[in-house]
Amino acid sequence: MDNFAPDMYQQSIYTINYKKLKKRGIKCLLFDLNNTLASYEMDYPTDKLREFMYELEKDFKVIIVSNSNKDRIRPFKEKLNIDASFSSKKPLKKKFKKIMNMYNFKDTEIAMIGDEIIADVFGGNRMNFTTILVNSISEVEPFINRFIRYIEKKIIKKLNKKGILFKGEYYE
Repeated sequence: MDNFAPDMYQQSIYTINYKKLKKRGIKCLLFDLNNTLASYEMDYPTDKLREFMYELEKDFKVIIVSNSNKDRIRPFKEKLNIDASFSSKKPLKKKFKKIMNMYNFKDTEIAMIGDEIIADVFGGNRMNFTTILVNSISEVEPFINRFIRYIEKKIIKKLNKKGILFKGEYYE
C-alpha cells in the first residue's frame, strides 16, 4: 500500500515548492498532462501555464509524460516548447527508463507530478522518483478514468486509515 503514497501532496502544480525540490537534488520534473497541467477540455496551454513552464525550465528539465496519444500532446509540447512522452502506459516502467537513459538522470534526480495515484504516484514510486500528487483540475474525464478514480478512492481510504494521506491536507 505504501507504493501508492506520494512523497508530497499539494493543491496544484502552482503550490509546489520548487526551490525545495532543487535543494533536494531534483533536476528533472515529469508532469502528467490531463487534469494536472490542463483539463481534458483544453486543447492548448493557458498563458499562465506557458509562463510558469518557461520559469521552471530555467532550473529543471521539464517533460510531459502522458498516457494520451501524440495528437493530444503535440499542441502542449509545441506551445510550451518542452519535451513530451506520449502513450507512456504509466504506471509501467518502460518510458520512465527511456527518459532516464536519454537524459542521463538518476532516479533520485527526478520528480513525477500528477493527479492520479495509480498512474502517476504508483508509477513514479516504482521507479524510486520523488512523487507529488496534486488535485485534479477538473472532474470531467473519460469513462476509463472515472473507473480508475473509483479504485483510487478505495486506495485513498486505506491510506487514510493508515494515517498516510488525507484529501485536502497538503504536505511537503
